[in-house]
Amino acid sequence: MSPGESSPSAGRLAQDIEEYLTEHPAAAVLEDGRVLFDMRTARYAVSEQHGRCLLQLWSDERNLMRTVVDTQPRAHSLRVMTRRMGAPRPQALELVPTSDRRTPTVRDAARKTYQRVLERALERNFIGSKVDGMRSAMDLEHSFGPAYARGRLLRGTAAEAVIGVGAAEAAATIDGVLTLGILWLDYCRQHGDARRHFGGLKVIVPADAWRTTAERMAWLNHAAADFQLYTLDERSEELTAVDFRDTGNVESLLVHAFNAGAALERCSAGLDRVLALTPAAARERIEVRARSATEVALLLHGLEFARVRHGVTTHSFAREDEVTFGAGANETPLTVENEELCSALLKRLFLSRHADGAHTDALYRMQPERWLESRLRMNIAEVLPGLRGDVMCSQVPTLASGERGMLDLLTLDRNGRLTVIEIKADEDLHLPLQALDYWIRVRALNADRQAAGGGRATSAFERQGYFAGAEVSEQEPRLLLVGPALRIHPANEAVLRYLDARVEWELIALGEHWRRELKVVFRKRSGDARA
Repeated sequence: MSPGESSPSAGRLAQDIEEYLTEHPAAAVLEDGRVLFDMRTARYAVSEQHGRCLLQLWSDERNLMRTVVDTQPRAHSLRVMTRRMGAPRPQALELVPTSDRRTPTVRDAARKTYQRVLERALERNFIGSKVDGMRSAMDLEHSFGPAYARGRLLRGTAAEAVIGVGAAEAAATIDGVLTLGILWLDYCRQHGDARRHFGGLKVIVPADAWRTTAERMAWLNHAAADFQLYTLDERSEELTAVDFRDTGNVESLLVHAFNAGAALERCSAGLDRVLALTPAAARERIEVRARSATEVALLLHGLEFARVRHGVTTHSFAREDEVTFGAGANETPLTVENEELCSALLKRLFLSRHADGAHTDALYRMQPERWLESRLRMNIAEVLPGLRGDVMCSQVPTLASGERGMLDLLTLDRNGRLTVIEIKADEDLHLPLQALDYWIRVRALNADRQAAGGGRATSAFERQGYFAGAEVSEQEPRLLLVGPALRIHPANEAVLRYLDARVEWELIALGEHWRRELKVVFRKRSGDARA
């Protein structure tokens, strides 16, 4: 802020922060170049109190509270000048699009070094084979990115595709190596010398990051290719084979189903308070959904904008409702003083988020997958008539590890067969194998059967209270992948063709105007094509 310039209003400062975090859901918050918060898992509250803009950030690791005195937009970041209680001068926080802080030069150098290490390790471990054509250059036409080193191992007329990823890459990038490996194998088969047969794929991952790839590789079609997994210690340059067929028990967590009706009754006072602040004409568009036995969320087309938690008060054993508001990672406690602010924000939300909203509006664009999920959940019998909408489970916690712990939708078909529904509203190269992760765990939980009182053996889902009154079939689950036709990544089908025949999948493409009308444009099934 230059001398003589008036101080920005607290409302404007709060708006700058909210708009940046809305536009960049994977943003990170830095201080002195160090990542303090990854906003994919952290939450924040920004509020105005006594003319000041207060910013609070919290995660499992830390909590931060600062007064914001200025914001300075930069090319790809937002500099937030803050004042901490007792500090003599302002301190800067930097909001950046992602948590990867490597400069392009450092990142490129690390990848080139990894490629050279990988080549040497391959040459030493596969004597008699020639390492050919190793590269990591970007190839957008075929979906290959620079994070993965790829090449070929040649031995006479036989050949294998090879792909590796270094330990310096993000966990999500490492977990994505098998998707790119399948596409690389497919590319080699289609564009290679007709006299040379590409019989398999070797995937190389860091020494401590093999489990996700191993679990996925076990469910590929091994008649279509010889898939092999190795770890690479980049210091010793030692390759170690991983037996992906023996990865142990799949780690799964299935919490007990709770009584949604009781949760709504428990939180009724807080819900009434929020509903009173929403535009009366828009209340019929609000979804009220129980998240747990003591927490209820209010959503508009899948976007959570308020939460009510019923719990013990700080200074007594009495129970009361804690109400917060804010979209996305924003969560601000509702007080008497900020009710007017909350009402204004909700009014703006309801004006922005509707089927005919403006595509330039950040609130309209937020969380399109959750919007699509809400549309499917309420219209499943119409769009997919073979499925039961009366026993639909949404955001089921099934994973004990990894960044993504919730599958989108889980239901039964008319014969009691489990159906996993994974939804993507935008192109995602990794959709097939991410959906496979959930299918593997749902399958394991369904196979975990115990006889109850001498009767039929029930699955973990039934024992934990899911699908009340319904019998869950012992059949392998079905896997449905749903998205707008123009937003399904063209490489998804190629990856799906390499899945094991036991994974019965269906790719369902919807019309582009799904916010107004859910219409199936085309379907493709696993039985139609295999690699």
